[in-house]
Amino acid sequence: MKKITTIGEYLIAQLHAHGVSHVFGIPGDYVLGFYDQLSKSKLVRVVNTCDEQGAGFAADAYARIRGLGAVCITYCVGGLKVANTTAEAYAEKSPVVVISGAPGMKEREKNPLLHHKVKEFDTQKKVFEQLTVASTVLSDPQTAFQEIDRVLHAALRYKRPVYIELPRDLVFAPGIPYHRPQEIHEQSDAATLRAALAEAETMINRARQPVILADVEVHRFALQDTLLRLVRKTNIPVATTVLGKSVVGEQHPFYLGVYEGALGRDDVRRYVEGSDCVLMLGAFLTDINLGIYTAQLDPLRTIYANSEKLSIRYHTYDSVRFKDFMRGLLKLRLRHRALGKIPKPPPRGEFGVRSGDTPVTIKRLFQRLNDFLNENTMVVADVGDALFGATDLFIRHRTEFLGPAYYASMGFAVPASIGAQLANPKLRPVVLVGDGAFQMTGMELSTSVRYGLNPIVILLNNFGYGTERHMQDGAYNDVLLWHYSKLTEVFGAGHGFVVKTEAQLNEALLASRKWTKSFCLLDVQLDPHDRSPALQRLADRLALRLST
Repeated sequence: MKKITTIGEYLIAQLHAHGVSHVFGIPGDYVLGFYDQLSKSKLVRVVNTCDEQGAGFAADAYARIRGLGAVCITYCVGGLKVANTTAEAYAEKSPVVVISGAPGMKEREKNPLLHHKVKEFDTQKKVFEQLTVASTVLSDPQTAFQEIDRVLHAALRYKRPVYIELPRDLVFAPGIPYHRPQEIHEQSDAATLRAALAEAETMINRARQPVILADVEVHRFALQDTLLRLVRKTNIPVATTVLGKSVVGEQHPFYLGVYEGALGRDDVRRYVEGSDCVLMLGAFLTDINLGIYTAQLDPLRTIYANSEKLSIRYHTYDSVRFKDFMRGLLKLRLRHRALGKIPKPPPRGEFGVRSGDTPVTIKRLFQRLNDFLNENTMVVADVGDALFGATDLFIRHRTEFLGPAYYASMGFAVPASIGAQLANPKLRPVVLVGDGAFQMTGMELSTSVRYGLNPIVILLNNFGYGTERHMQDGAYNDVLLWHYSKLTEVFGAGHGFVVKTEAQLNEALLASRKWTKSFCLLDVQLDPHDRSPALQRLADRLALRLST
């Protein structure tokens, strides 16, 4: 017979059952009881970050790799600080469980002015209802277990964040005895699915030059193997979006490159836009994915399938699950065609270091990083040139590139590397971050030290907000120059480098490869007006929109 379990214990057990081994956050008085349960649990490890936003970004990255992440904070002063990271997780389909401690139900009687309260006791929940796919307050022991099941199911079903509010006087309250987690199975409408697959089969088989445009949902819904089986069955080549970069390993013989409209490689753009059948699988039609809407994708020539929509040409099919459609494609009689000439990523080649006093440029930095990355690294990129320059990096295996390529919140990369390395300890993060973004969350490197992690942080130091500077410049784009490499003295750990020349860059990377005890921080000092070709194209497009 199943032992009666408290609400807090049940929540911990269900997180662990869904693959969560680490919970990120900051303690506070309203959540201390649950923190004590977490710390005594043998199932889940607590990871205390420097700030709640850092915890939220770490949980987001963890979720992108493990399939579910969790952040735990106190009421309002902690909860509202993770509103931004939760918004990013919602926008980019990352299933993060936001667990917030809260005043006890008995404390709320007569509506007292308790500390951390904003307006009403449900103010925070109302905020998170706008940022999550499901939310609950565990206010009733009779329904608490069912509510936990419901909300976690929604996170996994829709791959979006959820909100669980845990009043502190109910953490140790027992739930319903002998409760068993509810299993919920959703299915597509069979007739609609058959009709959609029949139209897709006809369109694909008639196509002269079909192409697959794979995006982030292929990863979120664990359909990468399904995608590769489809590619092998049909010999249809694959491109990805910026947000979906590394959905497939970029050494795959059918891989074209990143498609981003006029902002990307022209040979990839011409091939995708010249296709008479574009299978857009798990795709987000965002402005950045579409190259600030420079993409030319005719709906008459597209099959567009994701978790929220299925359309083939101008026909829309409701009640069809993305997983069912993807798996259904494998069962079709699709013709196996000869693979013609397709675009290929440029050969990486050996990086030749120029004379000792040659200044580093962004273009040359990324060329050197292409040689530096190997089977044991993953890339975590912040926004700006850290992200756009990285689109040309060669990522060997799938799910080895993380970046906020839609919501684009600065400050993601350093804390995200914590979640990424704890989610997959086999890979060492190479963090790409600008100086402006680093000043927001870079102190989370101390969290890396505390938990024995060893990211290699490549800091693109161009003395300000580079992306904005190239659109419209002004003193508001400048930031104070820090002596970043001396942070090792503050933390009492790590290895810092000042990099101004190509020779210094090469030496620092080689030393970083050997130094595995803790983090390495490379302060790569760049000309403030230097930029990657990708960022130049993007800035030109954005500047044009600002002027119209």
